[in-house]
Amino acid sequence: MDDFEDDYEEGFEQVAPSKSALKRQMTALQKLGQTLVELSDKELARMPIEDDRVREVILEARGIRSNSARRRHLQYLGKLMRSVDPAPIQQALDALHQQRRGNAAAFHVLEQWRERLLREGDPAIQALLEEHPGADRQLLRQLIRQHRKETDTGKPPAASRKLFRYLREMIGEN
Repeated sequence: MDDFEDDYEEGFEQVAPSKSALKRQMTALQKLGQTLVELSDKELARMPIEDDRVREVILEARGIRSNSARRRHLQYLGKLMRSVDPAPIQQALDALHQQRRGNAAAFHVLEQWRERLLREGDPAIQALLEEHPGADRQLLRQLIRQHRKETDTGKPPAASRKLFRYLREMIGEN
């Protein structure tokens, strides 16, 4: 029976991926390349791309404005991406997206505090001081008064922006 199993396993050699599977892989690499093109210089520098040619093509693609030329260039980038291991790049992109989501969530928390302070006044200041004892009560009251004055006179919301910056500095430290 063992001979039959050996013959059976030998009959099934490694089958190459189908044409459709290869096309899906190439499209995924091209999309990964397009995502890299859309990153800022700072974000791109954090990506683990060892191949300098791939990095050059990414930078070239940023300057192409013609849609058809850009599409061809992205296809070329996808072709070059075949020689690069996409797993570390994808992990770095996932970490970047996770960081962006965290930053967005922190931004929303700050916005909610600012809106609550401007809407409720002293009760919101007290709640903020309970969560963040290092906050400056006097500065918060002053900024809220300035905001109300600006709103009444129709001036731009400079105090609201100052309040947001103060909250970002104060809460960011904790």
